[in-house]
Amino acid sequence: MTEIGTDISRHRPLVQTGDAASDLVIVCEHASAEIPPDLNDLGLDAEHRFSHAVWDPGALGVAQAMRAALDATLVAATVSRLVHDCNRPGGAPEAMPAQTEVIAIPGNAGLSAADQAERARRYYDPFRGALDQALADRPRPPVLVTVHSFSPVWHGHPRAVELGILHDTDDRLARAMLAEASAQTDLRVAANEPYGPEHGVTHTLRLHGVEKGHANVMLEIRNDLIADPTTQTAMGQRLAALVRDALTAMGHGGRS
Repeated sequence: MTEIGTDISRHRPLVQTGDAASDLVIVCEHASAEIPPDLNDLGLDAEHRFSHAVWDPGALGVAQAMRAALDATLVAATVSRLVHDCNRPGGAPEAMPAQTEVIAIPGNAGLSAADQAERARRYYDPFRGALDQALADRPRPPVLVTVHSFSPVWHGHPRAVELGILHDTDDRLARAMLAEASAQTDLRVAANEPYGPEHGVTHTLRLHGVEKGHANVMLEIRNDLIADPTTQTAMGQRLAALVRDALTAMGHGGRS
């Protein structure tokens, strides 16, 4: 597990700044498996406490490698997505699920509207504020890249795709990356796989990219490919090159 130095008392997201002239902001909403002590592990048993249900294993290591390669700014959540999924609307029931795949989350069962609103205030709102500020600090219209990982098997079905390049209604950067990917990588790459907008996974893209006209893309990496720091760094460097070349192909004029 990667430690990200969260200040539990303040629930602050992790922000790592890059070159002030860079337009790129890397986001990792599911970076952490941290559950604040007062939530008592949400009632999860030891078998599931650090499973993919709790966080995106390997995603933060990839995002940090991309940040370093691109000299970008990184914004990462510092609590588990089961506490509040920062890639879902603030306070929404789906941001605090009581069941995910075959895993029950007792600590999320029966939450009142007030409970959900308080979770959003403590965890979602600071993350959104930090991301808003990071984007506003860019010298030119920013480029938003979110980084996630997915499990090789879902509901008993193996997933063949290794890298998903996801988009919502703005597909400019995704299309450019897909075009570059065929020449740059032997990974099995697909658009809007293993998830797509219909699954609610493009909340960050819509809120901070699409609605503001900023180029944006979501990357999903199969987590067996990024199981240790070495493979995370290598994947991050590969994806950084892919993003850089896609932006060049788009004629993106800012520094990235």
